[in-house]
Amino acid sequence: SVKRMTSTPSMLTATRHGDHDQIAVITLDRPEVMNAISTEFALQITAVMTQLAAVQGVSVVVLASSAQRAFCVGADLKERGDFSTEQLMAHRDVSRAAYRSVLDLPMPAVAAVDGYALGGGLELALSCDLIVASASAVLALPKVSVGLIPGGGGTQLLQRRLGWSAAASLIFTARRLSADSAHDLGLVDLMSNTDAALPAALALAKEISANSPVALREAKQ
Repeated sequence: SVKRMTSTPSMLTATRHGDHDQIAVITLDRPEVMNAISTEFALQITAVMTQLAAVQGVSVVVLASSAQRAFCVGADLKERGDFSTEQLMAHRDVSRAAYRSVLDLPMPAVAAVDGYALGGGLELALSCDLIVASASAVLALPKVSVGLIPGGGGTQLLQRRLGWSAAASLIFTARRLSADSAHDLGLVDLMSNTDAALPAALALAKEISANSPVALREAKQ
């Protein structure tokens, strides 16, 4: 069974999935801009994750996209183009809070990555505990190519997964990885055997949710 959670903002959908509603699916839903993270979108991500963190009945969170073209392409650069220095600094804090809200979820989190996961989009996936990808996935932290650095935790989170040299290579070159290459490197934990990542991510979430919810939270902590 799948049912919609209440009080869901317009740029995200939140549903409970499973026989006992232990799995929450949070769907990024700005397909017209490939889920680019605007200030309002970042605020909504933080609000949903903060609300979800307090729900005791959820054992696993799955973070997905409403469109297979992209999981998330990172910051909304069109919005940023009109920012003053003060607005840019404020947006940076709001954006970081969104990544932190995913990272701080008390229950295991699984990212279901289809299409592009670039910059802040990959950082959202890295903020989850496990990453499932379909064959269409393209992953990169290309920030240095546009005069920036991965400011949403990517410099730390990628190193934790891959070690210093592999993380440094990807960050310094801004190289894009196919799903297969990312899986071989250890950036992706599980490859979907279909053209979409969500079914495999839900299967993994179901396997996880069969275990003690208290133990899962303690193990993550």
